[in-house]
Amino acid sequence: MNNFQMYRHIMSPGWTLTWGWAKKEVIWSMVGAQTTEQGDCSKFKGNVPHCCKRNPTVVDLLPEYLTINRLPIAAKAGRGLMGPRPSSYSFQVGVGLAELPTRRLKLPKNFTLLGPWTGLHLRPCKDRAFDRLLHSGPQKKNSSFKSNSDKLKKLGINTPRKDNVPLLQCTHHMCPIRVHWHVKINYREYWRVKVAITNFNYRMNYTQWTLVAQHPNLNNVTQVFSFDYKPLVPYQSINDTGMFYGMKFYNDLLMEAGPFGNVQTEILLKKDKDTFSLRQGWAFPRKIYFNGDECKLPSPDAYPILPNYSHKNLISFSRIAGLMFLLVVLV
Repeated sequence: MNNFQMYRHIMSPGWTLTWGWAKKEVIWSMVGAQTTEQGDCSKFKGNVPHCCKRNPTVVDLLPEYLTINRLPIAAKAGRGLMGPRPSSYSFQVGVGLAELPTRRLKLPKNFTLLGPWTGLHLRPCKDRAFDRLLHSGPQKKNSSFKSNSDKLKKLGINTPRKDNVPLLQCTHHMCPIRVHWHVKINYREYWRVKVAITNFNYRMNYTQWTLVAQHPNLNNVTQVFSFDYKPLVPYQSINDTGMFYGMKFYNDLLMEAGPFGNVQTEILLKKDKDTFSLRQGWAFPRKIYFNGDECKLPSPDAYPILPNYSHKNLISFSRIAGLMFLLVVLV
């Protein structure tokens, strides 16, 4: 399996693959993956197949399992598609009852590949103006708590549910992810921006997350602190899009809501009057994507107006130049 999406990966606990056998085939053995159910194998005596279901469900294996059992470490499907991270997965299946070699093999059909957290159904704490951005599913009880609620101390509160129902920290926007773009300092030839990503979902750890921004000044990125960065150039003549992702074993895991539920970086960009120089006070991205999902940007009149000059205005510049982008997953 290969993932060709440029900045959408499959997070923990991994992918799920199903298919339907063409005839009466069974799975005798598997290496590198595992089925969720064995099915009815009662007609077999002695050596029992690994799975006898007509529509087997195969799930991803953790790297730790592959190491303990001395199996080849197969890469997680689609994990981080850029840099050193792989975007493919392979496993081996031993098939029985395929009626070979007397008959021609028929391939399985109806392949379906699923990933976790494909959609969110949210229930706001209170009715707010921002609530119109959210599409509720069935009403869910206890889907949100205040950050100081005693219920959050309950054992297993952070365990993901099988139905993927989130548990969100109460905010006015009730979105699972907030991206804060803050213009920090305006130098003569450079400007510095601070980016913070906050997770408000108590039941979700975003493993090997990605953040994609479209901004005209990304063609002059001088330095990125605390994050890895890779420019995305879908059109060879335009270099205005880049992907940020966490450094391995440092901040590539965005923890659930709480004290450690955020990651942040600072970016130093060089001004180029021919392409971008903070003229007319514009300093914010045109689009923001988190893990491949587009974030909801504020309305045009909500953008702060930034000064173009004067060193003495740097303090006020720093105070007003912050803007939030909220991740809204519409189902």
